Amino acid sequence: MLAKPNFLHVRLRLPFSEFALPNLKYSTSSNTLLNAGAKTNKILIYCNTQIAHNGRNGNIKEAESIFNRMPTKNIVSWTAMLTAYSQNGQLKKARALFDEMPERSVASWNAMLTAYMRNRFEINGIFSFFQLMPERNSVSFAAMITGFVNAGRFDMAENLYNQTPMVLREPVCSNVLINGYLKVGKLDDAVRVFIGMVRNDIVSCSAMIDGYCKNGRVIEARELFDTMKERNEVTWGAMIDGYMKICCFKDGFELFLRMRREGDMRVEPTILTIMFEACGRFSKHQQGYQVHGLVSRLGFEFDVFLGNSLITMYSRFCCVDAAKRVFDSMLRKDVISWNSLITAFVQAGNLEEGYELFKRAPEKDVVSWTAMITGFSEKGLTEKCVHLFTMIPQKDDVSWTALISSFVNEGEYEEAFRWFNKMLRSAVRPNPLTLSSMLSASAGLAMLNQGLQIHAYVMKTNMELDLSIQSSLISMYSKCGSLDDAYRIFKFINFPNIVCFNAMITGLAQNGYGKEALKLFDQLQNEGEQPNGITFLGVLSACMHAGLVEEGWKYFKSMRSLYNIEPEPDHYTSMVDILGRAGLLDEASNLINSMPFKTHSGVWGALLAASKTHLRLDLAKLAAHRILDLEPSSAAPYVILSDLYCIVGKKKDEEQVRLAKKLKRIKKYPGCSWVLLKNNVGLFLSGDQSHLNFEEISCTLWTIMDEMKQLRCIDHELLPF
Repeated sequence: MLAKPNFLHVRLRLPFSEFALPNLKYSTSSNTLLNAGAKTNKILIYCNTQIAHNGRNGNIKEAESIFNRMPTKNIVSWTAMLTAYSQNGQLKKARALFDEMPERSVASWNAMLTAYMRNRFEINGIFSFFQLMPERNSVSFAAMITGFVNAGRFDMAENLYNQTPMVLREPVCSNVLINGYLKVGKLDDAVRVFIGMVRNDIVSCSAMIDGYCKNGRVIEARELFDTMKERNEVTWGAMIDGYMKICCFKDGFELFLRMRREGDMRVEPTILTIMFEACGRFSKHQQGYQVHGLVSRLGFEFDVFLGNSLITMYSRFCCVDAAKRVFDSMLRKDVISWNSLITAFVQAGNLEEGYELFKRAPEKDVVSWTAMITGFSEKGLTEKCVHLFTMIPQKDDVSWTALISSFVNEGEYEEAFRWFNKMLRSAVRPNPLTLSSMLSASAGLAMLNQGLQIHAYVMKTNMELDLSIQSSLISMYSKCGSLDDAYRIFKFINFPNIVCFNAMITGLAQNGYGKEALKLFDQLQNEGEQPNGITFLGVLSACMHAGLVEEGWKYFKSMRSLYNIEPEPDHYTSMVDILGRAGLLDEASNLINSMPFKTHSGVWGALLAASKTHLRLDLAKLAAHRILDLEPSSAAPYVILSDLYCIVGKKKDEEQVRLAKKLKRIKKYPGCSWVLLKNNVGLFLSGDQSHLNFEEISCTLWTIMDEMKQLRCIDHELLPF
């Protein structure tokens, strides 16, 4: 097939006179001249359009070719070529062309100004160029204000904004300044500019609604929303998302339905994505199905962006089959599609299927690898986590955090510290979740020294205001016995969330300050925070340590009646512990029998320990048998029951229990303690004599014991050896 001739190239090869007036040698009539001029004008417009088109698409050579071969050029041609250079990062060529221009308009000056902006020229130099402009319009001022805002020079932006003539200021320049302030979180400054506007438009109103919502000021956003005569998809989306962000799903969904009823507004994929995310987060199955049906009716069902959102929503519903059907129906899939379905399998506990899908994925990114590491971490397979981690081509802070957290979750704190040090050496900066995990590791080892070092790193990297880190610091200091430091961190937080309150309440309770913990619980309620299940674990722990039985009962019963929180097994265990310590063993036994779900070993363990303390052999035998039914290899029932038989003088029964334990080859794990000395951890097990410095340690202990005996601090009969 013959190629179609390029008319433009053919005509551009002609001499200028022939190109401009091709019919002059045959006729000089006025109609002929008009026809020739019209044809020349069409060619000029076509060339200008092609220069602009090629510039936008990065075909700078083609744009240059057209421009250089044009027999006639107007100011639009020069400006189009100048803009093409600007769009492709060729600032020197843009400036050279600007200097060659036979004449310049305000559009030409704006094009050069924009070229400087795009290529990150020094802001003072740009402003000097701006001041040289013989004429300025609203675009000029808006561009210069944008430059100041992007450079963080809000003082200069405000100064120029105030100097801008009112006729040129509204609404473009105001919108630029408002968006700049909102981008850096300065809502009050954005409000000030917005209120000062003589004439706002849909752009400024939508920006302010979005700004209000992102700062939790949804009531003010709704007030502005209701005053608007015209709204676009950005306005509706920002307002709906604002409600969803503050967990007002009903209000957000009703607004979505209202948008649909008004009819004129086209439902954009962005708004549908907001709805899918909200339905998944709040487990609103019925509404999620409705919005999915709407997607199908609108013809968006093959949209990749919406498909990915649907997979995520169904995975949060634990409907992996539905998520897979959406995945299979997608005509085009990207890496996010694969990652979403892999995550769905992992979250549903289908690790094998998730791993198979992971291996089949045509493209993997760091999110893919991290999802699988998280899945294997939840199963306690830390070796598999390490294997996958070493295969990641480019590791980021999230993947490092996933691996480190896997060790922390399994209680392998030393390994967590080892990999954390590797992370620092690899020049990857830890994120707040990484540091929270390391603070948990420090708390798990009760190593205040390491915790202090992590705290120092937090201060050095300016992350001390992160709430997740602050709550982890409170827990770390509390578990390391430094309660004053924990409380100092808590008081430093301007607006503590429920996690921070829980950490402080639990810390006070564990360190014997039960009444103070209950006072903090009252403060939590006074400040409008809603307690959760973890809060009540801390409160019940406080009642247990302080011996507050009546208060414990009151808080336990209030969970369901006042806060609509169903007590979980750990809450029952704490309550049984409270009753058991107070000697109310029959009440504790009745509480266990009233549990609405299957009992677990923890609650029977609490009853067993209390039965030994109060010499209730009948309940001790019951609790021991229940524990052995649930955990046949547990040594605790044998040990406690044999000790109790010994105390009450039933030697024969004691020997039978010990013999049964021996025949079943059940061993009690020895007690363990450690000491941190010169950055080395000294580990000690009960009855272990394998320590390299055992003789020296033993001699020192004997010396201390002897001196204590002489000072009558202890009775010689109490010596362990």
